[in-house]
Amino acid sequence: MRNDVRACADLGAAMVIVGSSVVAGKLALATMPLYLSQALRFGLASLVLVPLLLLREGRFPALAPRGWGVIAALALCGSFLFNVLLLHGLRLTSAAAAGIIASTTPACMGLIAFAFLRQRLGVRAVLGIACSVCGVAVLNVSGLGPGEAAAASGAAAADFGRNLAGSLLVLGAVAAESCFLLLRRALPEELSPLSVATLVSLAGLLFFLPPAIGEISQGLPAPIGLAGWLDVVYYALCITILAYVLWFRGVTRVPPATAAVMTGIMPVSAACLSWLVLGEAVRAEQIAGCLLVCGSILLLAVPSRAKAA
Repeated sequence: MRNDVRACADLGAAMVIVGSSVVAGKLALATMPLYLSQALRFGLASLVLVPLLLLREGRFPALAPRGWGVIAALALCGSFLFNVLLLHGLRLTSAAAAGIIASTTPACMGLIAFAFLRQRLGVRAVLGIACSVCGVAVLNVSGLGPGEAAAASGAAAADFGRNLAGSLLVLGAVAAESCFLLLRRALPEELSPLSVATLVSLAGLLFFLPPAIGEISQGLPAPIGLAGWLDVVYYALCITILAYVLWFRGVTRVPPATAAVMTGIMPVSAACLSWLVLGEAVRAEQIAGCLLVCGSILLLAVPSRAKAA
C-alpha cells in the first residue's frame, strides 16, 4: 500500500506542475513564437538531463527497435502534438471551451486503457472516472459568469467555424496527451524515469527544431525579454524535467484507471493558480469541482478492504 500511495503522490505532483503550464504557455506565446518557445524548452531540458543521466547511470540506455519506437511515440504524442494542438486551439476558441474539452482526459485515458490495454474497469474505477469528469467539468463550467457566458455564446454563434476548429484541435490534444500518459507502460520497467525523461526530451527537441528554425528565418516579431527567458527556464526545469520524471516513476506502479483519475488534478491546479496568480474570484462551483476530483482520487488511490487484506 505504501508503494501505491507514493506512486499516486508522484502522479499527483506531476499533474499539479502540468496544471501550471496553462499560465506558462500563455506567457510564452506572448513573448515568442510557438515552435521556438517549445524548442528552447526541450533544448534547455536536454542540456540538464543528458549530463545528469550520464552522471547517475554512466551511459544512455540500450533499447530494442521497439523501445525506440515507443520513445518516438511518447515524444510525438506528449511533447509535440499535445503542445501544438493545444496552443493552436487556444488561438481559435475560448479558454473556457478548451478547459471543458480537456476535462475529458480521465475518461479518455480510461477508455483507451479498456480498449487497447485490456484493463478491466471495476465499479470503483468507473465511479472514480465519472466523479473526476464531473468534478473537472463543474470546475471549468464555473469559470464563466452569466454575462461572460452570454458573450461567449454570442461569439460562438458569430464565428462558429473558428470555434469548432479550435475545439477539434483541443480534442486532438486531449487524445494525444492520453496516449502519452499511458505509453510509458509499453517500455521495459527497468528503464529508469530519468532515462525515459531524457530520451523523450531529446526526441521532443528533434520534433520542434525544424519548425523553430523556420520561424527564426522569418524573423522574430520582437526581442525575447527577461520574462520570456524565465518562462522557458520554468517550462524546462519544472514542467518538462520534474513533471516527466514524477509521472514516469509513478505510472508503472498503478493501474491505468488510477493514472487516468490522477489527471483530474491538472485542471484543479490550473484553477488554483488562476486564483493565486491571475487574481480571479473563487466561486462555490469551483470548490465543488475540486472536492469531486479529490473524491475520485480517493476512490482509485485507496485500496478496498478486500484488496488490502
